[in-house]
Amino acid sequence: MRTFFVENFGCRASQADSAALNSHLTDAGLEPVAERSRADLVVINTCTVTASADADARSTVRRAQRENPHARILVTGCYAQRAPEEIAELPGVQWVVGNSHKDAIASLVTEAPYHGGIHAGDIFAERSVFSPLRVDASADHARPNLKVQDGCNNRCSFCVIPFVRGSSRFIPADEVVASVRGLSERYREVVLTGINLGRWGREAGSSMRLPDLLRRLLAETAIERIRLSSVEPMDWSDDLIALMAGSDRVAPHLHMPLQSGSDAILRAMHRKYRPRHYADRLLRAHQAMPDAAMGADVMTGFPGETDALFEESVRFIEQLPFTYLHVFTYSERPGTKAVGLDGSVPVSVRRERTAQLRAVSDRKNREFRERMIGRTLSAVTLEQRGLALTENFVHVEIGNWCGPNRMVGVKPVALTSTGMREHSVLRVL
Repeated sequence: MRTFFVENFGCRASQADSAALNSHLTDAGLEPVAERSRADLVVINTCTVTASADADARSTVRRAQRENPHARILVTGCYAQRAPEEIAELPGVQWVVGNSHKDAIASLVTEAPYHGGIHAGDIFAERSVFSPLRVDASADHARPNLKVQDGCNNRCSFCVIPFVRGSSRFIPADEVVASVRGLSERYREVVLTGINLGRWGREAGSSMRLPDLLRRLLAETAIERIRLSSVEPMDWSDDLIALMAGSDRVAPHLHMPLQSGSDAILRAMHRKYRPRHYADRLLRAHQAMPDAAMGADVMTGFPGETDALFEESVRFIEQLPFTYLHVFTYSERPGTKAVGLDGSVPVSVRRERTAQLRAVSDRKNREFRERMIGRTLSAVTLEQRGLALTENFVHVEIGNWCGPNRMVGVKPVALTSTGMREHSVLRVL
């Protein structure tokens, strides 16, 4: 076995895991290839946040087996942790490796196959063991994701992630600083990510919090821009907001999961805040950074969401200064408390509500982008030719694109339509 291909599904934390897997497999002597059909080893890093995510993973496994019947297929990630036996039955699957054993994949595929102990569909997934992958400077994106936290101690009634990612744990500050130092030699922007990023440093024995980590990164590394991925509402402290507002090296971009603007639905979801708490945090941040990107995850069709409660959520969202929304349709997850709740919403109604909220998102995003016309903004050029991403999370078309991973100044002059749901671009001439 000489070559490999890693295919990723899911969140930024999953993307960071895939970058680490690429690094670990390369260090073990395998060569990455650009096409799944050319690989001796195909690694599929799965998501399980929705039923459609599971279906996408199964479909990819089947395609990989048809395209390349001689390849060994290894399935890992959250779906592999949640339902390993289900995946092991798929044709062509050699190994199923949950998040619990992800750090052992390189050793497993380079050593074990030659010792006669591996059989089709062998499973490595334990609920009690979770070993976070370390991400080094081998990431290959213009904006590499650095996972500094994994797992979650929350028990939202709709979410299976705590059961497939384990309890909250964090990468120590010294190691994060060293990683960002290495990345700063190659990249202009680094995205700090985690399953519950705002809980960084919260474990017993630690006196640091996420703002403290950011201060160390600003003081001890040369990285030009740090961007935070999703941070829960209760973790947007006044300290974190002030730090972001006061530094031109921390991107003015908040992604604050909402899920619902209805108090009753938030309670049924077991979320740890009420709408008034959420609004207070978002409006404080908006006051400190009027031009910041402000995004949220929103779910439609949760059990018990009547027409009136959905409209309550829509009204709440309308009154807040969001610049984009990630709208998800509720999907039943086996093993979660929400599956047993009364008031199931018909799938057709869920989808109608999703479409309605996405229309709200499109309008709010367009209004935000219109405000940016004529402004001079800092942006990092992306891998896609002619595209850059501004500090406040606006995709911009640029005519003088000079390759990826460059920090440039842009002055948008007109809107364009690209078919991108949340992030249509501005044009720079």
